[in-house]
Amino acid sequence: MLILECPYCGVKAEETELAPGGEAHLKRFGPGSSDDEFEAYMFARQNPKGVHFERWRHAYGCGKWFLAARCTATLEVFGTYPAQTGAPPADIVAKIKAKRPDWKG
Repeated sequence: MLILECPYCGVKAEETELAPGGEAHLKRFGPGSSDDEFEAYMFARQNPKGVHFERWRHAYGCGKWFLAARCTATLEVFGTYPAQTGAPPADIVAKIKAKRPDWKG
């Protein structure tokens, strides 16, 4: 079972207490964007086997959105961080690279 720690309230919650929100760190396109940019935003998603950055909501807890770095093959969690963060924090990237030296973020 996947267990993630909410960076806001500090609770380690099982996935049944959380709501998935899809891929993290997507560039959103607004008015004036091309059809290709909008299509890529709406439909093109990574689905890697390995390290992935995702959005989660602590649905049965504080209710806040947060981001998680985890391995989709092993369910290993490298860390969680606030949803307002524009890029993965350096400490989480370092944890990933320490366990997966060949990873290219």
